[in-house]
Amino acid sequence: MKAMNRGSRNQMLWAAAALAALLAGCATPTPEKPAGEERAVPAVTPGTGASTTGTTGGGVTGTATQGNPLRDPRSVLSKRSVYFEYDSYVVKDEYKPLIEAHAKYLQATRPARMTIQGNCDERGSREYNIALGQRRADTVKRMMQLYGATDAQIETVSFGKEKPKNPGHDEAAWTENRRDDMVYAGE
Repeated sequence: MKAMNRGSRNQMLWAAAALAALLAGCATPTPEKPAGEERAVPAVTPGTGASTTGTTGGGVTGTATQGNPLRDPRSVLSKRSVYFEYDSYVVKDEYKPLIEAHAKYLQATRPARMTIQGNCDERGSREYNIALGQRRADTVKRMMQLYGATDAQIETVSFGKEKPKNPGHDEAAWTENRRDDMVYAGE
């Protein structure tokens, strides 16, 4: 075996020392901050790989995995209703990002389960509204499956006009009652 020349040996030693210093720097624990002082920690949204920095309630900073993103009012996942036009089960464009976000959450969190509850306004017969509510829930479920959620993660049910969000009898109330609600198991 040939002997290494002195220059090559020095280069290897420097490279090894630099690598060791780099690894040691990565392994250094973050010093504790005094109480009341915030420290930004990146939060990863399930399935996206994107990171953001945020502060959770009470002045404590954390990641989405430390808290429940489904309950964070700043998260799109805290929004759970999709609204429909009269006598329609076509999802409006404005709700597609919401449906996609919930589907990606389910995809990234395989044990999670949800029920999509289809609802209608008070107009129409009970039977018609049960069928329309079911079509609305099934439409949202199919969209979520296209975005990566599984069939086993999502159940659908129709309440028709039986569970109004707004008990009024005018267009404003009817608009609120034509919806799908997404309810996660355990909530």
